[in-house]
Amino acid sequence: MSYAIFHILKILDGFYRSNMLRKHTLQTLSLVVIGFLVFSSCTDRQTFAKEDKLANFFSKREVTIAVTDSGLGGLSILGDAVERMKKENVFQKVHFVFFNALFSTEGGYNSLKTREQKVQMFNSALKSLEETYAPDLILIGCNTLSVLYKSTSFSRDTVIPVIGIVNSGVDLIAQNLKTHPESKVILFGTQTTVSEGTYTQKLEERGFLPERIVSLACPELVSYIEKGYDSDETEMLVLAYVDEALQKLGNPDSELYVSFNCTHYGYSLDLWEKAFESLGVIPRAFLNPNFRMNDFLFQSPRTGRYKKTDVSVRVVSMVEIEKKRIQSIGTWLEELSPQAADALRNYTHDPKLFEWKKFVSGEG
Repeated sequence: MSYAIFHILKILDGFYRSNMLRKHTLQTLSLVVIGFLVFSSCTDRQTFAKEDKLANFFSKREVTIAVTDSGLGGLSILGDAVERMKKENVFQKVHFVFFNALFSTEGGYNSLKTREQKVQMFNSALKSLEETYAPDLILIGCNTLSVLYKSTSFSRDTVIPVIGIVNSGVDLIAQNLKTHPESKVILFGTQTTVSEGTYTQKLEERGFLPERIVSLACPELVSYIEKGYDSDETEMLVLAYVDEALQKLGNPDSELYVSFNCTHYGYSLDLWEKAFESLGVIPRAFLNPNFRMNDFLFQSPRTGRYKKTDVSVRVVSMVEIEKKRIQSIGTWLEELSPQAADALRNYTHDPKLFEWKKFVSGEG
């Protein structure tokens, strides 16, 4: 920056000596230039803070990557990353940790009464994740938690690069809506994801009209999918939400995209396809950002740095994971990543994983 200031001031001085600028004008312009350059320098550091953290992350030979979710939806992101890491050889060793940030089997983040409670709860989970496992990278494999993340004190204090899934989802939707200007999209998500309105806001900021976007919250669907992603009960609930969304949309007289803005929903893709077909609608595509989220890890020239990557995987949870949930998600996960499925079946149950009770009672 100092060289740039010197160079510009030298030019201005030349103008002054040639009588093209008066002295007071030169002084004023000099102050403006210096202020602008200082501001630009600060702005650049803020803009590239994440890139700086990621550059440090990718410079390492051995890393710990944590994936966190308020349930088991993010296991699909974990499984995808595990298998791709073995093929792309970005690091010599990678330790994957799936950190289940669910605090109670009687209700998750969407059951909390206030937004502040949700933020404090997730903040507590993130602090424990950092202190216990010292990850080099955190992937928030959950839309609900991703929209809450920036409100946590952890987001302002941590030196760990943290990537949420929302931007991947927005990019995927925007790409398709832009390609087909007459199309619309239905966003299916949890109550918190939909009520926060982050997806709609970000899409409108990119120039997409609000009438092209329909959002629908799907209460209880996560629990049903975890207990049986292909069960009759899940099928009926999916059908009910699809019917409600289509009524909200009105007559789908244009091309339609369906976006899964909860990481669990992709487990039941077959049921979603069946539900739309039974109601006489064939979407152009079902958009699932789960796998797209990992793409940044495997971009050239980072791939192929080593001949082989040793990968370890562990799953940790404060709540006890029911056998039927392990059976349901484990069966689906087996086809994607046997190693991730095995980690789920042999998960670590730690009832003291992070502080939570005081946030439910409102004492936090």
